[in-house]
Amino acid sequence: MSWAFFESWFLPGIWITIQVTFLSAALAFVVSFLIGLGRTAPSRTVRILCGIYFELFRSTSSLVFMFWIAFTVPMLFQVTFIGMAAGVLALGLTYGAYGSEIVRGALQAVPAAQREAGIALNFTRVQRLRRIEIPQAWPEMLPPFNNLLIELLKGTSLVSLISIADMTFAGNLQRLVTADSAPVYTLLLGIYFVFAFLLTRGMRLLERRAKARIGQAPPKGGLFSGLRERGAIDAVTGTAGVGGAK
Repeated sequence: MSWAFFESWFLPGIWITIQVTFLSAALAFVVSFLIGLGRTAPSRTVRILCGIYFELFRSTSSLVFMFWIAFTVPMLFQVTFIGMAAGVLALGLTYGAYGSEIVRGALQAVPAAQREAGIALNFTRVQRLRRIEIPQAWPEMLPPFNNLLIELLKGTSLVSLISIADMTFAGNLQRLVTADSAPVYTLLLGIYFVFAFLLTRGMRLLERRAKARIGQAPPKGGLFSGLRERGAIDAVTGTAGVGGAK
């Protein structure tokens, strides 16, 4: 791969991939909470409508939906999407449906006693969500959100099929010019791995901070400090007996 091609096609393609990833993730995050909260709403009508959305997008292909937005919507509704909007909409709406199940499951995992305490304090539903349920559910959402974000990153390669010049599009173009697949696709795999690794490290940092806010952070002071807190070292060395003898 020549430097001129890398500079003119591949670097802009990497930037487009980054933009599609973060824009789609932002849309998916909003949809996840809207649909996830709707599926736990007191109103049966809201639950049914959000459930229909979830089943619809879970059961359809994101690639076909992307084609539908890019090529069918302009003919049916006279609405043309500019640039990568079709790809961002298709990915964000589809992965947002998957994310709504994460939100719903995490909220339902909050102990019922916590919700009952909020009701006893005469909190509204919004107050219970903001002060009790979401703060406890948020750390449990982050690991599956991390996996979903990685899947979304890999799914951004689909936008190359609607002529969005991301890095996969640039790689395919280079392969057609040079007829040499190995270095192009090896480089693409490496870049996707680096992006996924960086996103994972960022999400794990966010998870540790979220757990620290509700008192679930791992003990500071290293491995032996944590073991001593659980009594493991004392049990091994015999410094704590059955009756707690010193």
